[in-house]
This record gives sequence, structure tokens and C-alpha cells, in this order.
Amino acid sequence: MAKSTIFLAYALCFLCFFGSAYCQDRFSVEGLVYCDTCRIQFITKLTEFLEGATVRVECKEENSDKVTFSKEAVTDSSGSYKLEVDGDHEEEICEVKLVKSPRPDCAEIDKEFHLEQSAKISITKNNGIVSDIRNANPLGFLRKKRLPACAEVLKDLGVHDDGTPI
Repeated sequence: MAKSTIFLAYALCFLCFFGSAYCQDRFSVEGLVYCDTCRIQFITKLTEFLEGATVRVECKEENSDKVTFSKEAVTDSSGSYKLEVDGDHEEEICEVKLVKSPRPDCAEIDKEFHLEQSAKISITKNNGIVSDIRNANPLGFLRKKRLPACAEVLKDLGVHDDGTPI
């Protein structure tokens, strides 16, 4: 019995050494996609989470724009997505990006650099995170026209229509 257990352990190590898929690092990237009904770049009580939105996890080499990993996912009824990423991407810049909205009235992606709708994530075991789950910040498509109730919500939050403090 002990000899067969030792043999099995050696066999598993041998397979891992040669890059077997069973021994590869695997991470789960999870997040939320919403419709920014007040066009202010954060979630409020008027926020609507989007079913059927498409996001992409993309990793690129740090010193070039060469894509090393790319995979898309679609959100469920709660606006949540989850996708698996194989391999360690320690030397790469990885982020989740909005791709496509299921709603024509809420499909705008803010293109201003400081408001770019992407969430950087660390996909490596060498970052102090014990879990294999990587939670990305929520990402929002902008609604074409702000909901009328947003003025009251923003006032309650203590901010002007442009998002600056009152």
C-alpha cells in the first residue's frame, strides 16, 4: 500500500514537471456589470445590473501590447460573471474590460483615460492572495440619458450632478 502511494505521488510530480494541465495554476475571475443610470461612474440605489453583458479578461506583456491571454464571459441575471484563467500571469498586465451591452439605451463606454472602464486584476500566486478567486471592481455602461430620479439620489449622497461634493 505504502509503495503504491509513493509511486502515485512520484507520478503526479513527474506529470506536473512536464506541464500537465492537471498541475497548472487556475484562477477564477469574478465581477459585476451594471447600467450607470445616473452617469456618475459608481453604483447607486438606481443602478440596474445587466444580464447578457459581455466582458473580456485580457493579459498583455508589460513592455508591449502583445496579448498573452484573452477570454470573454457573459453576465447572468444578477449582472455577475465568472470565468476561468489558466496559468500564472505575474509578469503581465491583466484587466477586465467591457465589450458589449445587451441594452441599446445603456451601451456607452466612457473613453476618457481616467475613467476608462476596465478593472486591473492580479493573476498570480506571488501576490499574497491565498484564494484562487480574483474579484474585479464593478464595471458600468453609461445610460444614454440620466434617469430623472438621479437628482434626488445624488442630493441624498451629498454630491452635485457632476459628482463633485456639495
